[in-house]
Amino acid sequence: MSFNLPQTDKKRVVIVGGGFGGLKLANKLRNSDFQVVLIDRNNYHQFPPLIYQIASAGIEPSSISFPFRKIFQKRKNFFYRMAEVRSIFPEHKIIQTSIGKVSYDYLVLAAGATTNFFGNKNVEAEAMPMKNVSEAMGLRNALLDNFERALTCATDTERQELLNVVIVGGGATGVEIAGALSEMKNFVLPKDYPDLPTSLMHIYLIEAGPRLLPALSEESSAKVEQYLRTMGVNVLLGKMVTDYQNHTVMLKDGSSIATRTFIWVSGVMGQPVGNLDEKYLGRGRRIVVNAFNQVEGLDGVFSIGDQCIMPEGDDKWPGGHPQLAQVAIQQGNLLAKNLKRLAEGKEMKPFHYRNLGTMATVGRNRAVAEFSKMKFGGFLAWLLWLVVHLRSILGVRNKMIVLFNWLWNYMSYAQSLRMIIYAKKAKEVIEREQRLASTHWGTDLLSEGSEDPHEAEKK
Repeated sequence: MSFNLPQTDKKRVVIVGGGFGGLKLANKLRNSDFQVVLIDRNNYHQFPPLIYQIASAGIEPSSISFPFRKIFQKRKNFFYRMAEVRSIFPEHKIIQTSIGKVSYDYLVLAAGATTNFFGNKNVEAEAMPMKNVSEAMGLRNALLDNFERALTCATDTERQELLNVVIVGGGATGVEIAGALSEMKNFVLPKDYPDLPTSLMHIYLIEAGPRLLPALSEESSAKVEQYLRTMGVNVLLGKMVTDYQNHTVMLKDGSSIATRTFIWVSGVMGQPVGNLDEKYLGRGRRIVVNAFNQVEGLDGVFSIGDQCIMPEGDDKWPGGHPQLAQVAIQQGNLLAKNLKRLAEGKEMKPFHYRNLGTMATVGRNRAVAEFSKMKFGGFLAWLLWLVVHLRSILGVRNKMIVLFNWLWNYMSYAQSLRMIIYAKKAKEVIEREQRLASTHWGTDLLSEGSEDPHEAEKK
């Protein structure tokens, strides 16, 4: 396989990851004097803040996903390739991917974050993460399948395991999925499963820290906890999950919860990059960058968004910026300007994060919002959350579909998306993936230092 990119005298910017940061950077480089190459393992941009609504069968996956090729139609000097990065060779300014090599003048790592299981192999093997659309679809299928099996299982013990839902992680994602599943229990199950007592379904939200939403104020955390308890969620604070075996979640204090729906949203870490040396990684295995989002020691390599950490570049955020969409968007915006300045021989400008506020929703009419010194909750915060997220979704059609789904659900909860669908891959796709997976890219791939990078890319 090969990238098949046309040779040009323009400098090439390779962007790895089409999330908020990568997409903003690619858009801001429109009509610039660069050849821009976007690499992503998926052929679409996804909107992570609403992924939990896919898992709870509230909206369709296509509503928060938008094809890259649709976004960048008719763009000159822009190329998208579906691939995964395997290794980086900064001395040659080349990266190795699942479809071959590509050279760069500037490389931007913007692949985001992945689930952090903190080294617990049992949890990693058994838990259901929820970081992307595919994982959310898997969770949705598991939930619905468990409801169906609960009607036909042989023992009460198995039935209770099928109906217990354990969510680990009291951040925004954990709070939001707990609220969505509580509404499913209270309003959907009685209609869809009239012969299944909803009192048997128990939702547990476990947080190792002393409160939910640690990134928000104590006032907002207390309000969210109150909302969830009112909705019937069992909130367990100061409890640490140590293992998961035989359909049982084990806690550090010796207690346990039987469940076959084990959702892990307890933490994230930077998306790993093949052979990148450990010395370039900081807290949460995020790539350490300076105030200009440069990876110091790697010529022409930058990183933005959740994949990077800027521990000393911003006085207001000495420990690194929060892993929020706005950080990635603002970094992508500034980096586009800085790359243009570099090409013109000008000095780059340092990044300073402008905090636009933080919001989290729990369910219908229940949310919290914080803007500078202003904090509020309830219906107004929920309405603002809806508006902000609706504006951020790509595509007019997607905005209309999500708005219609929200209005329909608000009035009736009669959503018809609760279908169990397992995609079957074509034989050709399976065989191609097996061939790519069996290919080994060694660190000696470019052992001949005299080889020209652009010539190596053609091979």
